[in-house]
Amino acid sequence: MDYQEAIRYLGSFTDYEKIGYKGRGLFNLERMRRLAGIFNNPQDSFPVIHISGTKGKGSVASFVSNILTEAGFSVGLYTSPHLVEPRERIKVNNEMINENDFSFYTGGIKRKLDSENLGFSPTYFEIYTLLAFSYLRARKIDYGVIEVGLGGRLDATNIVKPLVSVITPISYDHTHILGNNLGKIAFEKSGIIKKGCVCVSAPQKEEALEVIRKKCKSLNAPFILAGTDMGFKEIYHDSEREIFDIRGIFARYEYCTSRLLGRHQITNAACAVGAVESLAQILSTYPYQPRMLRGARLTESIKRGLKKAENPARCEVIAKNPRVVLDGAQNRASAKALKETIKRNFDYKRLILVLGISKGKDIRGVCEELAPLAYTVILTKANIERAEEPYKIKNFIKEKKPILTNSVKEALNKSRTLANARDMILITGSFFVLGELKKSLMLHFQHC
Repeated sequence: MDYQEAIRYLGSFTDYEKIGYKGRGLFNLERMRRLAGIFNNPQDSFPVIHISGTKGKGSVASFVSNILTEAGFSVGLYTSPHLVEPRERIKVNNEMINENDFSFYTGGIKRKLDSENLGFSPTYFEIYTLLAFSYLRARKIDYGVIEVGLGGRLDATNIVKPLVSVITPISYDHTHILGNNLGKIAFEKSGIIKKGCVCVSAPQKEEALEVIRKKCKSLNAPFILAGTDMGFKEIYHDSEREIFDIRGIFARYEYCTSRLLGRHQITNAACAVGAVESLAQILSTYPYQPRMLRGARLTESIKRGLKKAENPARCEVIAKNPRVVLDGAQNRASAKALKETIKRNFDYKRLILVLGISKGKDIRGVCEELAPLAYTVILTKANIERAEEPYKIKNFIKEKKPILTNSVKEALNKSRTLANARDMILITGSFFVLGELKKSLMLHFQHC
């Protein structure tokens, strides 16, 4: 199997990220347990930090992964979705799985499953998760940092047995699957907490916090709440960095720097620090003494890891004069955080908003938060079944007459003709839109 054959094989499974999630019946953890069992449970071969929540999962994952990498460990990272290249989802010490390994392990999965009578059809995400766990086992990593795909309790990644679980801020998303109030959503997200593991949570609305606390108590899982059990303080911000202090569980980390922008990223950084400190405490009780972080080494690794962390398409600046910013905001809470970051961290003359959103997302919430910022709104759609039509999004734009386009490329070209050097082009609403944009730009520069 070569790389393109591997991509086609994965594409033969139903990809609900692209076509949309139709209901709760899609999720069945027994399917994933069965698949993993066929391959001798690769997820049990490395200790795990498991990350759930609505906003900030990818950022926390990047912070944790980079801190542990800076401490000298071999660290596997599994995230979703990808923007351009499917291999983006699986990394070891920030290096994507290469095409040969991707093909090799995908081919092994195909050969094995072809000889099995499963009695069910796995999903794209289930097969991809199996691929990630199999590859990370083969790499003999020290730690796996695993991001939940959707929800938590029934997510395919939830066959892991984590040492630390992290719950990032919970808000409304996928309500037709996870529930229509924060308590129900928190119940699904907190399903990653396991007996005896440490749970680190971002600050939450009381409705969600009560559910998480109750879950931890029932499982005898130590609970750490960022903002209460540990703190953080803003020092400085601009269009390129955040500088802040973190009061951790064991120590104070002063003048930390992050290239991920926004107040919410300081919260994410604090959660990551809490997770790493908890990991250090857990391992300090082991009968052997691993090369673990403590004292000065812990501080140095945390500060270097926070500074090196990257998370594409989270307030990512890809061009200047005019400044072009990409962000994956797709519900009201993430759009509000993006709005606050744009106003707080950037100076610009006019904002041109390029917006494309998937069906079933909080279109009203995103539009109400972001459209008032814009001088001009350009609506577009990704080339997937799940993309909402621009003329339907238009109904949620008040007091402005949006420009409608039929493709991401057309929208980008239109925004460039309208923007002056001191303006900002903000492209957001869907990772599929951002992925198409990045792919288009990569092809453009390859032919320059």
